[in-house]
Amino acid sequence: QVQLVESGGGLVQAGGSLRLSCAASGRTFSLYAMGWFRQAPGKEREFVGGISRNGGTTYYADSVKGRFTISRDNAKNTVYLQMNTLKPEDTAVYFCAAEAESLPSRVVVRLREYDYWGQGTQVTVSS
Repeated sequence: QVQLVESGGGLVQAGGSLRLSCAASGRTFSLYAMGWFRQAPGKEREFVGGISRNGGTTYYADSVKGRFTISRDNAKNTVYLQMNTLKPEDTAVYFCAAEAESLPSRVVVRLREYDYWGQGTQVTVSS
C-alpha cells in the first residue's frame, strides 16, 4: 500500500506559477513510477506528466510541455510538479498517482495502469 497526499494548490493569476508536492508513505517510494493528472469540472481526468522510478525520464502532455516540470526526491518520498506560465485552462483538481513499476526508466502514461491515487489539490488560474 502507498498513501499519497498532494499539497501546494491554490489560486493564482494567469502567467503565475505554483509548485505542487505529493508526499508518499508506505512502501519503498523508489519502486514506483509517478504521474500527475488533472480533472476539470465536467471533463475526464487527463494525463499531465510522468516521471520514471529513477527520475531519469519524464514525459508531458502537449498542453503543458515547456511550462510544467516534474521532479522527484526519492530520499524525501516526494514528487513535485512545477507549473509556470499558468493559463486559465490549467484550472483543475490535480492528482498524483503511483504505479509499481519493474523498469527503472519507464514513464507510465495511461491512467488505468496506476495503482494508487492521492485525494487531489485544487488549482485555480484567474484571467
